[in-house]
Amino acid sequence: MDAPDENMEERRLVLDCAMQAGTILLKNGAEIFRVEETVARICSHFGVESEKAFVLSNGIFLTAGSGQEPFYAKVQHIPVSGARLDRVAAVNQLSREIAEGCFTPAEVKRRLDEIEHMPEKSDRVKVLASAVGSGCFCCMFGGSPLDCLGAFLTGFLLYIYVLKLFTPHLSKIIGNIGGGALVTVLCLLLCRMNLGESINYMIIGSIMPLVPGIAFVNGVRDIADGDYIAGSVRLLDAILVFVCIASGVGLVITIYHGLTGGWLL
Repeated sequence: MDAPDENMEERRLVLDCAMQAGTILLKNGAEIFRVEETVARICSHFGVESEKAFVLSNGIFLTAGSGQEPFYAKVQHIPVSGARLDRVAAVNQLSREIAEGCFTPAEVKRRLDEIEHMPEKSDRVKVLASAVGSGCFCCMFGGSPLDCLGAFLTGFLLYIYVLKLFTPHLSKIIGNIGGGALVTVLCLLLCRMNLGESINYMIIGSIMPLVPGIAFVNGVRDIADGDYIAGSVRLLDAILVFVCIASGVGLVITIYHGLTGGWLL
């Protein structure tokens, strides 16, 4: 009796690992097909053939069970959040190594726990990346060196706002409206201080750290793959962010135009 019980426990551990891997992928910005493929690959390698997974943009439903395999059912809610592509890459690499027979289920569980707790980049790195990215995007869109400098400074201050105020205290809607407004105010001030020449290029470059490009692209890819519900949710979430950012920018420009008659615009 011990062998069947041990076999049953191992199969449940495999299913738990598959669910955890799928959760990490979906939570950190992976596409729906990638989540389904990884779950199926882990289960298939360890001999769980009755696995059925239904994946949405904010949840995974995983079931298994037959005459030869234990019944299993689990639902995991996953809030729509940002992307951590380092975790996605780590799970992808782990699934390849599993397919090559490099790990036991217990080792897979331990490795997934390590991936789930991978440390984030420091706040200094994030702020610097935002500043450099803003300056580079401004240059790419046609801004002058002075515009790029202004976008660099704006991107630097923007991500301090994101880390200290937006993320811990504000909702997505209010935070993105505030971010768009903050970028516009800073760009206007820098232009009036002669630290920028084209406010359009400066604003466009500076708001890029707020733009959910991964979510938008993944939404399009999910729809193209036939996952219409998940793709629509991701697209709607991305479009909501776009609208909020544009609202913040437009609000400040409207107020500024009314107060100054559009000087610098």
